[in-house]
Amino acid sequence: MDKRVVRVGVIGIGGRATELMKTLWAVKGVAIPVLCDLIPERMEHGADILVEQGAPRPELTTDYREVLAREDVDGVIVATSWNEHAEIAIAAMKAGKPVGFEVGGASSLDQCWELVKTWEATRTPCMMLENCCYGRYELAVLNMIRDGLFGEVVHCEGGYRHNLSVDAPRGLRTGNQRAYHHLYRNAELYPTHEIGPISKYLDINRGNRFLTLTSTASKPVGLNKYVEEHLETDPALYHRFALGDVVTTVLKCARGETVVIFHDTSLPRPYSRGNCVQGTNGIWAEINKSIYIEGRSPAHKWEPIEEYLKEYEHPIWKEFQEKGVQGGHDGMDYLMLSAFVDSVRNGTQFPIDIYDSAVWFAITCLSEQSISLGSAPVAVPDFTNGKWVYREPPFQGKYAL
Repeated sequence: MDKRVVRVGVIGIGGRATELMKTLWAVKGVAIPVLCDLIPERMEHGADILVEQGAPRPELTTDYREVLAREDVDGVIVATSWNEHAEIAIAAMKAGKPVGFEVGGASSLDQCWELVKTWEATRTPCMMLENCCYGRYELAVLNMIRDGLFGEVVHCEGGYRHNLSVDAPRGLRTGNQRAYHHLYRNAELYPTHEIGPISKYLDINRGNRFLTLTSTASKPVGLNKYVEEHLETDPALYHRFALGDVVTTVLKCARGETVVIFHDTSLPRPYSRGNCVQGTNGIWAEINKSIYIEGRSPAHKWEPIEEYLKEYEHPIWKEFQEKGVQGGHDGMDYLMLSAFVDSVRNGTQFPIDIYDSAVWFAITCLSEQSISLGSAPVAVPDFTNGKWVYREPPFQGKYAL
């Protein structure tokens, strides 16, 4: 394997990017020669953090095109505001720079198709940075599915479910673009944490695909209640949010499986991704870390997942625990960025490919369409143009999904 240092430019230095940058620097064999952001103060803060961690001070620029033109940049991480992810990822592919772009939802199907067509024209690797695909439980469940523990999988669920009713309104004051998506859009805004792992469970884009989607939004109360309660002390909150408190989306697959996902961030509740897999032999439920396997579990009783982890722990998590789990989001960021760096170093396609990225990205604007049409079904585009029926073998390697 090529042992060379991988030089990564980071574009967008907000709160999420700062955490990514710290973790990226911790990955063995990485250099960060340049940071880019429209706000100089954020770049200076990011550079200070890297220096504190022992890294050389990076160069700074407000123009991402300068990053893409540099010969000392092997790949780029894009963690800007949501609307810029696709634009910069497309520019990076055209410049021949492997690119990882942060999660969020697409604003239009055109964005998704342009990502796909640019990759097909350039073959420059492009990866959505969906870290939950590298979660400990998600990878163990993937092993269980592929070993047949659940029998034939029939149904999956997941969600992005925790209370952000304080953060979104505050974002209006700070200019956080994500807050404006909550303000103006009624949609499944953040589907990737659950649909990423589920897509891998169900072989989406490789022998299976999503056919149709329906989405339904509850009334918008939680965020607007917060605004009403704080309007006197914070007049900048004078807006009414469009986003329903609970958005429920149902997808139907070509092989017949059903998927239900939830966006639920405006009402009181503890954090949960709500991962659930149900098959002909049993069920896994992330919300209580439990599993039931017919003929193996006590009759009609849940078992703790830990007993099954002894048998089905994913190899990269076994190694990770032996060496010491590090990085944000319980280690998922570290493994995801390690996968990114490994592919850039070795010149391979990413384990999350362009077709994965496009279909996960598209769910937001598709759900927006469905909700606006009274929860009518909408077709999910086949971004592979039929290649899902039979494709070349998937990425193989340590970080394969």
